[in-house]
Amino acid sequence: MPEILPLSIAADELARFRASAPLVHLLTNEVVQEISANVLLAAGASPAMIVAEEEVAAFAAHAGALLINVGTLYPARLSAMRLAVAAAVQADVPWTLDPVAVGALAYRTQFCRELLASRPAAIRGNASEILALACEIDSADGADGADGADGVGGRGVDTLARSEAAIDAARQLARTSGAIVAVTGQTDYITDGETVWATPWGHPLMTRVVGTGCALSALVAALTAGAHSRTSRLNAVAAACAIAGLCGEWAAAESDGPGSLKGAFLDALYRLDPEALRGRAI
Repeated sequence: MPEILPLSIAADELARFRASAPLVHLLTNEVVQEISANVLLAAGASPAMIVAEEEVAAFAAHAGALLINVGTLYPARLSAMRLAVAAAVQADVPWTLDPVAVGALAYRTQFCRELLASRPAAIRGNASEILALACEIDSADGADGADGADGVGGRGVDTLARSEAAIDAARQLARTSGAIVAVTGQTDYITDGETVWATPWGHPLMTRVVGTGCALSALVAALTAGAHSRTSRLNAVAAACAIAGLCGEWAAAESDGPGSLKGAFLDALYRLDPEALRGRAI
């Protein structure tokens, strides 16, 4: 059974992350660039969004981490992503995949399936996306009955499946891809294929602000910077989910609606103190 992540682990990961203040290369959904950059700045990282094919490889190789978010995918962006991932792998820079709407649309589903061969450090998606991506691996391996995009409960970028329904798929995806897999929802589940951490924090109002999920993927990527072992990456990804969820709860308590939530969420990230987090009772 999944265990709730001890906040002492989240506090340790936050302190490590803040001490390094990593440079994070974001090749992300064009709709969410502003909130993703501001979330990383508030948390303590340095975001950059280099997108030209002529520059992405050089930049990705020097970054502390790379995010690939396929939300607004088109041929030029796809080519830039291929170049960035190849450079990151060559330079041993951890990269994170956010498989937005995989399973619902064939173009991005095939591209994300291709990217799995480049061994992402982390994958962050909703239940439908993780179920679909796991099905894609089974299909590639010739498993009977695997159909990729069918029957996994997706509706574009939304999910119709609960996060707990994808725990087994997340475990399988983690084992086959080598990534730490986070399936997010009302409760987030983060796994290396064996251990499963649960982070049950957050607030429904977060779903009314565009980009909070994509910004979480950026935070996941940022915390993988400098986390070299599989255990440290598991803890780093789980810490990112815990931090975002807790800050979302605190922000919602201070907000009147989605507009004020966004500012309060950034403020909560900025104010979050590792020692206070370590001392908080679950």
